[in-house]
Amino acid sequence: MPTFDTIIKGGTIVDGTRTPRYIGDVGIKDGKIAELGTLRASDAKKTIDAHGLVVSPGFIDLHTHYDAQINWDPYCTIGSWHGVTSLVLGNCGFGFAPCKPELRDRAMLTMSRVEAIPFESMKAGMKWDWVTFPDWLNFLDGTPKGVNVLSYVPLAPVMIWVMGLEAAKSRPATEKEQLEMCRILNEAMDSGGCGFSAQRLGNGFISVQRDYDGTPMVTDTMSDEDMLAFARVLAKRKEGFIQLTQASENFEKDMRFYDQLAEVSGRPILFNATAVRDDRPSLHRRTMRWIEKTNQEGRRIYNQCGTLRQGFVLTYADWNLFDGSDVWRELTMGTPTERLQKFKNPAMRQALRAEYDAGHTPIVTGSIKDFMIESVNDKQFQKYVGMTVEQIATMENKHPIDAMIDLTIADDMKTEFITPARNQREDFATELMSSEYSIPGVSDGGAHTKFTTLGTYPTDLLTWMVRDAGFMSLEEAHYRLSALPAKCAGFQDRGVLKQGAPADVVVYDLENLKVTPEKMAVVHDFPAGEWRRVQYAEGYRWIMVNGDVTFEDGKCTNATPGRLLRHGRG
Repeated sequence: MPTFDTIIKGGTIVDGTRTPRYIGDVGIKDGKIAELGTLRASDAKKTIDAHGLVVSPGFIDLHTHYDAQINWDPYCTIGSWHGVTSLVLGNCGFGFAPCKPELRDRAMLTMSRVEAIPFESMKAGMKWDWVTFPDWLNFLDGTPKGVNVLSYVPLAPVMIWVMGLEAAKSRPATEKEQLEMCRILNEAMDSGGCGFSAQRLGNGFISVQRDYDGTPMVTDTMSDEDMLAFARVLAKRKEGFIQLTQASENFEKDMRFYDQLAEVSGRPILFNATAVRDDRPSLHRRTMRWIEKTNQEGRRIYNQCGTLRQGFVLTYADWNLFDGSDVWRELTMGTPTERLQKFKNPAMRQALRAEYDAGHTPIVTGSIKDFMIESVNDKQFQKYVGMTVEQIATMENKHPIDAMIDLTIADDMKTEFITPARNQREDFATELMSSEYSIPGVSDGGAHTKFTTLGTYPTDLLTWMVRDAGFMSLEEAHYRLSALPAKCAGFQDRGVLKQGAPADVVVYDLENLKVTPEKMAVVHDFPAGEWRRVQYAEGYRWIMVNGDVTFEDGKCTNATPGRLLRHGRG
C-alpha cells in the first residue's frame, strides 16, 4: 500500500513562512500534506516531477465578489487560473443573503450596478436555493467547487431584511431593529460566517459605485452606532473579522473611526484599499503612516493593497464607476440608447465641461484627458487608436470633453477607452509592499467583468516584483500571497506548506510564467450569452486544492475538491 497519494518530487519549496527556499519533496495523503523532505517516488500512487519548478502554497484572495458567479462557475475564474485556491465572498457589505424571495430581482439589479455583474447572467445562472444566511452557507457547502471559500456576512442584506430597503438607506436603526440585526449576525456567525463586511462611502463624490437607481448603497450611509453595534457582536463572541471600505472627504475622521471599530470589536480589520497613484504618492503614504501607527498602538488593521499594473478598458455603453459625480452618474445610467441621447444633450455636455474645468478628476481612473483610445467600431476612426483624449483635443482644437463625446457619439457608443494604469513605478510599489501589514490583491473577482481583469494580480506580482524587477524576494511574495491573508481572515492551517495542512499547492515555472494574452480578451462564457474580459496564465504546471489537481498546464481537470470553510476550517 503506497504511503502517499501523491509526491511532488524535487521542487524548489517556498513554504509561505518566509523560511529560505530549499529543494525537497512534498508527500500528500488524504488531501493533506503528510510529509516534507526527501521521499521515495515508489511510496506514492502518483508522482509530479517538479524539478526546476517552484512549489508554493495556493494563493488566498481576500477581496472577491464571486457570490453570483460561483453559481455557474465552480472555479471562480479568473482567480483560479492564476493560482488562487481559497477566497472570501461577501465583501463590501454586498451579497445575496439573507434575501426574501420577493426581493431577489432587486438584489440582482443592485449588483448589476454597484459591482457591474451582468443582470441577465445572474437571472439565468443563480440557483437561489437559499433565503437566510445559514441557508446560503448550506448552498455553498453543497455546491461543487474548485476552490475553498469563506464568506463574510454582508451587512447590506441584513439591514434590508430587518429595516426594509428605503428605511435602511434613510435613517439609523431603532433599538429593536438593531437588536434583531445583531441576532441575525450572531446566527450567521454560528453557522460559519467569518465576520462581517461593509462599504461606507457616503453620498458625495467619493461614492463612486452605487445602487441600481443611482442612490448610495445601504451601508454607505449607515450610522456609526449601527456599525459599532455589529462590532460589539464580534467582541462578545471573541471571534470574527471585519472587512471595511470607508472613505470620505475627511481622511483623519475616517481613520479615527477605523481605530474605534478595532477597539470596540477587539478583532482584526481589513482596510480597503490602498493603491498607488503615480501622480499623487502622498495618498498611499498617508494611509501607510496611519497603518503603522495604529498597529503600533495595539490594534490589528491590515492594508489591502491594489498592486496590479492595469487600467480599465471601457465603453460608455456600460461604464458605471463615475457615480460620485452627479452629472456623470446621470449620463451613465440607462440602456446604451438612453445614454447616447444623454451624450447628445448640450446641457449635459456643458455640465461635464464645467466639472472638468473645475479640476474634478475621477477617483478610480485619473484624468479623462489621459484616457487612450483602445479600439473603435467604425474604421474611419482608426486614426485615433493609440491617441489620448488630450492629443485628439489638441489636434482638432476642441475641449477634451468635446473630443471624447464627439468620438463616442460618432462611433455609436462603441469606442473603447483605456484608463491610465496604476502601480507603474517600482519605487512606489516597493513603498506600498514594505509594510508588514500590506496584503496584495483587490481582485474584485466576479465584478466589473467588462472593464478589468484584476484577478491576474498573483501572476503579475510574481513576474514583476520578484522575477523581472527583483524588489521582492520569492519568500516574501509567497508570504504575502498566502500566509498573511490567511492570518488576516482566519483561514485555519492554510496559506503555508507544513505537515498536517490541507494540500493547497501551486507548482509553477517562474521563468516562463506570464499573463496571456497581453491585452484583455473578450469571451462569451457567462450565462445568457453575456461576455466578459479575461486574461489567462501560462507557467502554472499544476494547481492543487485539498490534494487534487484542478488545473494542469492551464487546463481544467473538472475536479471539484473545494470546500466551504465554516469559521475558517474545513
